[in-house]
Amino acid sequence: MSERNHRIAVLVLEGAKPLDVGIPAQVFANRPTMPYEVRVCGAAPGLVTGGDGLSYHVAEGLEALSHADTIFIPGYRDPANTEPPASVVGALLEARERGARLAAISTGAFALAATGLLDGRGATTHWHYTKALAQKHPLVRVDENVLFVDEGQVLTSAGAASGIDLCLHLVRTDHGVALSNEVARRVVAAPFRSGGQAQYVPRVVPEVVGELFADTRQWALERLAEPLTLDDLARHAGVSVRTFSRRFAESTGHTPMRWVLRARIDVARELLERSDLGVEEIAGRVGLGTGANLRLHFQRILGTSPTEYRHTFSA
Repeated sequence: MSERNHRIAVLVLEGAKPLDVGIPAQVFANRPTMPYEVRVCGAAPGLVTGGDGLSYHVAEGLEALSHADTIFIPGYRDPANTEPPASVVGALLEARERGARLAAISTGAFALAATGLLDGRGATTHWHYTKALAQKHPLVRVDENVLFVDEGQVLTSAGAASGIDLCLHLVRTDHGVALSNEVARRVVAAPFRSGGQAQYVPRVVPEVVGELFADTRQWALERLAEPLTLDDLARHAGVSVRTFSRRFAESTGHTPMRWVLRARIDVARELLERSDLGVEEIAGRVGLGTGANLRLHFQRILGTSPTEYRHTFSA
């Protein structure tokens, strides 16, 4: 870092989400103890219509990006069906070419992906939009399970609160743990959150389009505590194992037994949230056998442990 303050630019696009805009402005706030200075800008000076009934009046346009060391792109509404202005894409590319760091919060990843700078790189966005991002920008390696992705000078974060995680990560990268912890205390946030955003998705069982094998899925959900095999499921569906496996995967995106495992994890999540049952008993009730088995699959699917999950989400 140079002796001068690190310059942060927050780029407010049409439909910008208020919390996403406020997070970097708050974390890197202009104050004597912070080695940063923050400027808020838009595609052009003036009024920017935001999301959630709010608008923003920005004093600067894209020229502010030419002075920034780090540029934040907050999330905005309807990203799958809108494109950032060509002037914005060009300004972001010019900024990156001269060495600026680019960081997207939530659906701001769509604007960053529009530059091509995420092609071949890992990225994330709010869990509700991960599939849309992957479909719109197939060259981007979308990771739906993490809170943020650091690809060096190009970074992305998940939903709004994950923007705090990303900002604290950058403070930690720039100036170390002590300043990052100080900022975390000031904004009343955890200095570092365990796990990824998968634990915040309401269900890990994929939504199914249509009624294919609906009766069999319901039959399986009522018997998760019992041993269930692929043969059992195919027999109930009245088709061969091969046909069942192929058509089930086509409709859900998962193999039948992977779907069953995720359904068991969902029931385990509900028990962790709403009961005082121990991990071993929960594992037995959802058909996973042992606490060790439950912990293993919890970590693989949700990126956290049952104990941490209960600590975060139990009533």
